Amino acid sequence: MNDSTKLSEIEFASHLVRKAGKALLEYFQNGKLTIQRKKDHTLVTQADLAVDELIHSEIQKTFSGDFILSEEVSPAVEADFNKGWIVDPLDGTTNFALGLHYWGVLITRVENGFPSFTVQYFPALEEFYQAQLDEPSKLNGHFIRVEDASSNQRISFFSCCSRAHRKYEINLRYKTRILGSAGYSMASIARGAARIAFDAQAKIWDIAGAWLLVPQAGGVIGPLHGDSPFPLKRDIDYSKQDYAILAAASPQFFQEGLDKIHLKPT
Repeated sequence: MNDSTKLSEIEFASHLVRKAGKALLEYFQNGKLTIQRKKDHTLVTQADLAVDELIHSEIQKTFSGDFILSEEVSPAVEADFNKGWIVDPLDGTTNFALGLHYWGVLITRVENGFPSFTVQYFPALEEFYQAQLDEPSKLNGHFIRVEDASSNQRISFFSCCSRAHRKYEINLRYKTRILGSAGYSMASIARGAARIAFDAQAKIWDIAGAWLLVPQAGGVIGPLHGDSPFPLKRDIDYSKQDYAILAAASPQFFQEGLDKIHLKPT
């Protein structure tokens, strides 16, 4: 892929993620949502479904041969495996349904099974994140960096999902924040706010973009235990595949997470 092709793909994705975010914001401000529970007991609204369809339609018109892996419409890879997209049309559905502002749209480009760039838009916060290989991560066009491990910053926090303390023994010394959006939780590492972030049952569309956003900001991301989500595999229903994902501002803090987060005995 030449530079102009990659640029056009990023421009396309940036426009699309903002378009999707604007559509979600209209639902959010209207406040009238039909909320259902899926088989896995997670929430889905008409906004999730409508925006997933919007993103699918736009990608299929422009990149007709690419696969699309998304939470609501296509949770398995069945088409050309070399190039495609991982989409979370609404990361933070519970926040969205409750009128809280930590939710967004996550779109990640995949090549040969691995993320190559990501765009993430949190419209109620007016935060647009972008990351790609060989370039520093950005927030609203400005380079961002993880917390300096040598700074002895005293206000760092540990970001986790609501399942973390139910399923794991966690002995970290930091204040805990549950932000309700896996994407935003991982972005909090990239922007230098959180020191360690952990999602106990992440789906691949929750963390695909973070696989670039965190390292390109100087951080570390990987599985707490079990297999890595990448490279992608064909014919897996990713809606049934969970990952325990850890991110940190440095290798030192990543190791601290490995050492101090353990599954509770069953």
